[in-house]
Amino acid sequence: MRLALTEARKAYKAEEVPVGAVVVKDGKIIASGRNRTRELKDPTAHAEIVALRAAARRLKYERLTDTMIYVTKEPCPMCAGAIVSARVRQVVFGAPDPQAGAGGSLLDILQHPALNHRAVVTGGVLAGEARRLLRRFFRARRHSA
Repeated sequence: MRLALTEARKAYKAEEVPVGAVVVKDGKIIASGRNRTRELKDPTAHAEIVALRAAARRLKYERLTDTMIYVTKEPCPMCAGAIVSARVRQVVFGAPDPQAGAGGSLLDILQHPALNHRAVVTGGVLAGEARRLLRRFFRARRHSA
């Protein structure tokens, strides 16, 4: 999670919403990502999507079975859907997102019984640090608007 936070800080410095993600397989980091929506002018360039795409390229396979993703904020519905589609085994997230979280806060896409895959979910890991970074970012945005 500390490496995901490093990615989130990179996003913050690039004036992106500070979210970072790291994909791990067999105890080794195989990919990382940070929010890049503004940089790439791409509404799908969330940290999780960037990291999942990089992991699939590295493994040369679209299924990311036996992987874990660490992300600093609870995945949104789009990212949770991508995680399920990729068959990621486990999701570890930092700050919960009661407004848009799809890992159990608002919705539970990651463990929805009607879907063909369910991930193991652990939330709240280093949540304070992730939450502080998000709050600082949004506070600065409100004051500059």
